[in-house]
Amino acid sequence: MPRSNRPRRPKSSRVNKARNYNEESEYEAGSDDWLQKARFGVVRLQDAPDGQWHVRQISPMNASKVYTCPGCNRQIGVGVGHLVAWRADHWSGDDAAANARRHWHPHCWDTRSYRY
Repeated sequence: MPRSNRPRRPKSSRVNKARNYNEESEYEAGSDDWLQKARFGVVRLQDAPDGQWHVRQISPMNASKVYTCPGCNRQIGVGVGHLVAWRADHWSGDDAAANARRHWHPHCWDTRSYRY
């Protein structure tokens, strides 16, 4: 007789533990928020002397285009991890702020000048 190395569960834990297929989990209920966070990263709010900014970290795996960093005017190549930043307090709303987002090197973003 084959022997299992798994510890046996107490019988009390098996009672009424069958999955109810009429209930949907939060992942199946149409909430794609977890998928967006997994694909694009978590957006954090950052306060600076020039206002509030939404900042998202882009992983090297998700960096699929070439961008120009506004801090150093050099290119951010394909496969290079970087940041995306856009204003949180844009005067014409969130859609205009998202369209005005810029891709930065992390060092350029951290050492940027607040004088324009």
